[in-house]
Amino acid sequence: MIQELRKKTSDRMQGAIDALKKEFAGIRTGRASMALLDGIVVDYYGTPTPVQQLASLSIPESRQLVINPWEHRLIPEIEKAIMKSDLGLTPMNDGKVIRINIPVLTEERRKQLVKLVKKRAEESKIAVRNIRRDSNEGLKKLEKEEHISEDEVKKEHDEIQKITDSFIKKVDELAEHKENEIMEV
Repeated sequence: MIQELRKKTSDRMQGAIDALKKEFAGIRTGRASMALLDGIVVDYYGTPTPVQQLASLSIPESRQLVINPWEHRLIPEIEKAIMKSDLGLTPMNDGKVIRINIPVLTEERRKQLVKLVKKRAEESKIAVRNIRRDSNEGLKKLEKEEHISEDEVKKEHDEIQKITDSFIKKVDELAEHKENEIMEV
């Protein structure tokens, strides 16, 4: 039971880390990245469809994304979806492909993005701590039901805290890496 609780705790915390990585991938750094388009959906015959499923994507230069739709009639729809997104990017098309030039970030915009990264990291830390709280409550419940002793509960609290500390450290490392990525010119 205890091993199961510990594994469940680790798995849930890893889920919080994975969600943070996905959010960080969508934050613009001044470089072209396929992840920038992850949240963009296009109306395809009445069905919201991710742009990755409607076109081939490439990065011919470090500051340019190229979207080559499989159906050329989708070009205006894809452009509209990109304009609606909060990425602040302007697509250009030549009738066959859509090119998105990634502008150099201003110092002010970099600072805003760093604040956003810190906010997202703090939200992830809160999620990890909430998972720890849930696990500790599960231990107390097991103790009440007399499945484990008080000493085992204390030992497991320490183990869960070690797991929590390791995941908090991962969040800090991810945030620091993303901040450095944003601030490099």
